[in-house]
This record gives sequence, structure tokens and C-alpha cells, in this order.
Amino acid sequence: MSNNEIALTERAAEHVKNYLAKEEQGIGLRVAVKPTGCSGYQYVIEAAEAVNEHDASFETKGVTVVVDEHSLRYLAGTELDFVREGLNEGFRFHNPNVGETCGCGESFSIADENAAGVT
Repeated sequence: MSNNEIALTERAAEHVKNYLAKEEQGIGLRVAVKPTGCSGYQYVIEAAEAVNEHDASFETKGVTVVVDEHSLRYLAGTELDFVREGLNEGFRFHNPNVGETCGCGESFSIADENAAGVT
């Protein structure tokens, strides 16, 4: 994986493949960030229906990962895992760009927004 890509672990890739098999129009996994929460940004994950003009796409473990140019500045170098802990399951982001997360774990801030090209 290059530092500008987003990668999936084997567990995440298998989970996404199973999910996409049930989606009629899903061509891959769309990963993004949106401004929200107490720390600044929140991850967004959904089925990608297309790769748009201002998107980047990466092939990782047989899954196409799609991310818009704006979100890529926050997500470059991220590895996405899928974990089960007791009765809970979900995606876990290993994002090298994160400076802090909020107490509830739902949002994050960027360590150095100037270095990430964030304006």
C-alpha cells in the first residue's frame, strides 16, 4: 500500500465482499469523512455505486475502495479493519493522520492539518 491509498485487512475485505454481494448496484466501498462531532470529523462508509470524476479508487484484496479527493487528504495511508468484540462488530480505522479522538470514539481531529493539505 502506498501512503496515498486506503487498504483493507483480510477480515474487512471479506465483510465488504459479503455486503456487496447483497447490493445490486455496489461496485465497491466508498469511504469518506464529514465535518461533525465533538472532535471535528467523522468517518462515512457506504456502498460505492460509481467512481466519479473527483474520486480516487484503489484495489485492495479484491475490493475497490473509492474516496473523494477532499476525504483522501484525511484518509491517506489508512488501513480499515473489521472487528468483532463480544456482541459488537464494526469497522476500525487505523488512520496515521489522526491527532485526537473524542471520548465517545465517534469523531476525530487531524494531527497536523497543514501537513495534510487541509485548508
